[in-house]
Amino acid sequence: MTRQPTTDTPPTAEEAEFARRLGALTLEQKVRLLTGADFWSVHPEPAVGLRRLVVSDGPAGVRGELWDERSPSANVPSPTALAATWDEPLIERLGGLLAHEARDKGVDVLLAPTVNLHRTPYGGRHFECFSEDPLLTARIGVAYVRGVQGGGVAATVKHFVGNDSETQRMTLDARIGERALRELYLAPFERIVGEGRAWAVMAAYNGVNGHSMTESPLLREVLHDDWGFDGLVMSDWFAVRTTEPSARAALDLVMPGPIGPWGDALVAAVREGKVDEALVDDKVLRLLRLAARVGALSDVPTTARPPKYDAASVAARLRETAAAGFVLARNEGAVLPLSRAALSRVAVLGPNAAVARTLGGGSATVFPPYTVSPLDGIRAALGDDVEVTHGVGVTPQTRTPAADLSYLRHPDGSGEGVEVRFLSADATLLGSERRTGGAYTWMGSYGPGVPTGQVARVEVHTVVRATGPGPYAIGGSGIGRFRMSVAGTEAFDVHLQLPPGADLVEALMTPPQRLHTIDLAENEETEVVLTHDIVSADDSLGEAVTMFQLNLQPPHGSDDEEIEQAVALARAADVAVVVVGTTEEVESEGFDRDSLALPGRQDELVRRVAEANPRTVVVVNSGSPVLLPWAEEVAAVLLTWFPGQEFGNALADVLLGVTEPGGRLPTLWPASEQGLPATEPVDGVLTYDEGLFIGYRGDGRGGQQPSRYGFGHGLGYTTWDYVSIDVPGETQPGAGLTAEVRIRNSGTRHGKEVVQVYASRPGGAVERPVRWLAGFAVIEAAAGEEAVATVTVDARTFEHWDTEAGGWAVEPGTYTLEAGPSSTNLPLAADIAVGQESNRS
Repeated sequence: MTRQPTTDTPPTAEEAEFARRLGALTLEQKVRLLTGADFWSVHPEPAVGLRRLVVSDGPAGVRGELWDERSPSANVPSPTALAATWDEPLIERLGGLLAHEARDKGVDVLLAPTVNLHRTPYGGRHFECFSEDPLLTARIGVAYVRGVQGGGVAATVKHFVGNDSETQRMTLDARIGERALRELYLAPFERIVGEGRAWAVMAAYNGVNGHSMTESPLLREVLHDDWGFDGLVMSDWFAVRTTEPSARAALDLVMPGPIGPWGDALVAAVREGKVDEALVDDKVLRLLRLAARVGALSDVPTTARPPKYDAASVAARLRETAAAGFVLARNEGAVLPLSRAALSRVAVLGPNAAVARTLGGGSATVFPPYTVSPLDGIRAALGDDVEVTHGVGVTPQTRTPAADLSYLRHPDGSGEGVEVRFLSADATLLGSERRTGGAYTWMGSYGPGVPTGQVARVEVHTVVRATGPGPYAIGGSGIGRFRMSVAGTEAFDVHLQLPPGADLVEALMTPPQRLHTIDLAENEETEVVLTHDIVSADDSLGEAVTMFQLNLQPPHGSDDEEIEQAVALARAADVAVVVVGTTEEVESEGFDRDSLALPGRQDELVRRVAEANPRTVVVVNSGSPVLLPWAEEVAAVLLTWFPGQEFGNALADVLLGVTEPGGRLPTLWPASEQGLPATEPVDGVLTYDEGLFIGYRGDGRGGQQPSRYGFGHGLGYTTWDYVSIDVPGETQPGAGLTAEVRIRNSGTRHGKEVVQVYASRPGGAVERPVRWLAGFAVIEAAAGEEAVATVTVDARTFEHWDTEAGGWAVEPGTYTLEAGPSSTNLPLAADIAVGQESNRS
């Protein structure tokens, strides 16, 4: 028997109006609304006053409906950087900026935040998730959602649930124990739905415990019944594979469209009695409710408006947020902050110094209007009085990048860029566009006036101008047939394919390449035409997506030569700043990492530079943990994540002490790879064998080596004494409490501290981690001042999921609350007695 949908929504006048409008629709009209109109929108329906509803990827910005440089977006710091702030008001303000960006692009629904946990640092999408801890993830997620939705734009909490890695993500079945599922993986969703009142949730690709998430009973039993969720559940893109099972689940919207397994098939299933029409009605009502909340339903007023930002205020907000997430992991001899007056020459070295990574790959990709590299930011901050030298050091990428605009000239001689032409099978020109980049993606449309179904090939015409003499590697990358001519002569004609089992996102982030090398003199020009045949594109996407790149690699020295130059520059400098990091080949949506080591010879570069200059500061530009085998050999280590477009300016602020590095680790930083959870399914099943013991909860357990830097770790530019902790002597189950932690700024300058409180249950009979995060508070104080951090500890801190009773329970007895600056440094402790009560669901 089909279980009827349930909702806790009161029968308000607004709800009655939604029901009235629903009654005006035929079955066919209702079902049509439940599959996207295209890649980024939902069908309008004049009969109920519904306009076109537009969605867009996040969470590092709002991309809008175009996936290229023609639609620039503010590039905010990556979610790991946001969680590293531990600063909820700051993140809520950033959410308001995202709402502003969304409205500027005509976007109603932001596909963010991603609140899956850092189960393992191998996860390719680790950078797109907040933390390994469910409480920190939840509180930062609530702030993010409140900021976005406070501006009248819907947030979509994703990916519900268990999408914690990328390998075989479309098909794997995650086997998660019931306690771990409830206490860890569902917990952030629960709090964001309940406290944050999120308006939308996205169902994941993977399965959990035998059910694909787009068909999972968790959608109704947990989201609807347990949590009273009144919003809309949409699928991840192309995640729905069935008609009746997915329609009977609490899935409301299939994306993208207009293709999909619902449509006529769902109409037929309802007519035949296989799917109750009441289920369809509930889905449409949820869509109408979402539309009303974002102002997409006529005659239903909405008062929510995003704050106003101009370019300068956007830059200031992003600069502030980036610095607030930088984690100073090591600072021997107080080498930081640097004294500007003591500097005459600074060496800024490393592969990420001049071309830094500001965001991760995949659906998080946006195209910022500018990016400030570390080199540019440091030079601007130091001015002409300090000489700033630069060396690449090493080249860690094995791929040739998309062509940089500085090498490309429009074929008509009118400036930088390329001309893209769309042609039919008989070579009729259907349209063209001027572009200023080397990466091209079209989803569902080639633009106004270009008949999508008639486009048989796309040609990129440009003139390559050499900036210096030597060999230039020029080519193309993508899926399908590619031809390239140079100076009118064919260079290659190939069919490129992904390896078996590859994720489709790899076609976007790391597509196969074919290159041709030519020798050019300085300022020499040559005409290049790259042709891609649409008809030979990957059949699984067909005409829905066209994506490829024009690639170009200018001449460059060998790693040996570049390392020697970097060492010489470091030896001659007062301080060496080495910027290392990951590449799109190892950290992106679509695939997991197979190593935590920095790619290429970056470790060697750091060691060589540190030997030449003891005042070496290493800036780690990665979205997730990497191994730092040289950490004890350098003066300072600053972890900057993917910090958004204001990277260089924020970095200069922190290095020079204008701003304190405000971040604390949202995930532990491992010292080695031993014992870390795997991402590789076995026969399609990925078993979460570690159970409750992910991240710091399992630090040093089961063969895993102790961390290099513990969860919550981070240094500032002052020092703190932890003076006292005050908590009630007892509490009852179901009741929260506050802990007051008194600290003293024992340093010489104003500072910020993240006071963290952890709970433990010594001698308890219920299996638990040694300790778990119970609460935190951000506090500031001037030099010499004392301050009191009031830390909220909610009732769930003392509860565990009772698998036999199917509800939350409390093991009565004595719990310990410890306070300090990280999970591995807790100088204060107090006991609290928690009484007994029966299980509660």
